[in-house]
Amino acid sequence: MNIFCEESTVRFIEVDRSDTLTIASTFDLFQEAAISHAEILGVGREAMKQSGQVWILSRLSVFMDRRPRFGEKITVRSWPRGSNKLFAIRDYDIRDCSDQALIRGRSAWLIVDLEKRRPLRPQTVVETLPLNEGINALPGINPESNDPPPSLTEREFIQEDSVLRRACYSDIDYNGHVNNTRYIQWIQDLLEPEILEKAKQLRLDINYLSEVRYGENISLCCLPIAAADHPGDLQLRGQVPLPYTAAFAIEGRRTAESGIPGTDKTGAEKNKAAPVFRAELQTGPRH
Repeated sequence: MNIFCEESTVRFIEVDRSDTLTIASTFDLFQEAAISHAEILGVGREAMKQSGQVWILSRLSVFMDRRPRFGEKITVRSWPRGSNKLFAIRDYDIRDCSDQALIRGRSAWLIVDLEKRRPLRPQTVVETLPLNEGINALPGINPESNDPPPSLTEREFIQEDSVLRRACYSDIDYNGHVNNTRYIQWIQDLLEPEILEKAKQLRLDINYLSEVRYGENISLCCLPIAAADHPGDLQLRGQVPLPYTAAFAIEGRRTAESGIPGTDKTGAEKNKAAPVFRAELQTGPRH
């Protein structure tokens, strides 16, 4: 199966007060599609574990051109797009009943050696998967490329305005760390509800930089920014909100007091400067 397809209906738990799909629920749908397709292709969790490897999500970009409404029938699709240097690329989209793409996404995955905890070249695994050349969900300004989602800029945040979040039981997945979709819920909770409820279009880019385990305290910072300049607006139409109404940079960092039993002060201070994720969110009206 070159492209994974699954029909669904937008559920009550997946919408906000606007009665439309949230971006966190979109990430949930994309995650489940990627996991299901990997199993079908023979590179799922257990197969990779037997070879001493694991998939680690490194970057993900999602653009919601139109947010499907509660009860709307949708089709979630996902497919591999080959590799780019250390990254295995996977695309996604969500389509309505007329086969119109409402939401598009692209992810970059690392293949990590379980014992050494080091990234491996993905070509050995990726060459066994369909390439799906030219079937690009979110290609950027180069429509034929399989470039990974962007590496986000490090920014200066006001730490006094940060919000502390502790990694709790409901955040932790099978792998023993905070699930990648939970970061999106954390990001949503940082913003005023009206910003997300009124947004007709949303673009979120996130870089996952370090795993977070149960009990760790994460300092979350949010900064209003100008949306990225897009000299090729016509090429990027359908991939970013045009025009945008608001944009934010978000970052999560470990605190000095990690909250993990057995972590000494030296180790905590060593990790303090390293962010665990960076994200940028743009919102806008529908054209």
